[in-house]
Amino acid sequence: MLKAPALEARARAISKELRCLVCQNESIDESNADLAHDLRVLLRQRLMAGDTDQQAIDFIVKRYGDFVLLKPPVEPATYFLWFGPPAVLIVGAVGALLFVRRRNRVRAEPAPLSAQERQRIDVLLREPN
Repeated sequence: MLKAPALEARARAISKELRCLVCQNESIDESNADLAHDLRVLLRQRLMAGDTDQQAIDFIVKRYGDFVLLKPPVEPATYFLWFGPPAVLIVGAVGALLFVRRRNRVRAEPAPLSAQERQRIDVLLREPN
């Protein structure tokens, strides 16, 4: 922890935006992993050296890549991450809609029998086994 409360508050806020590379679903602020601890120390060193919040984040991203961000930027490399889940949801909804429509068409009332078909059925029903 830093002695300056304002600097510590900045470090904690930034720590909540960075992903623990070991845990992957936790921020470095929440994680107890050794790497998360090292990233918290590195972040505080950068802030004590006079970096702005964005400079400190950029330094860590440059070193570990965009994956270290809990909210990665929207860019061509992350399009699948941002737009993949909604696309899968839309494709699934369209598929379900088509399935239901096709099933309802198959369940439609059959066409009435023609006079010739009725005669044939009557003949078949009168015949003994």
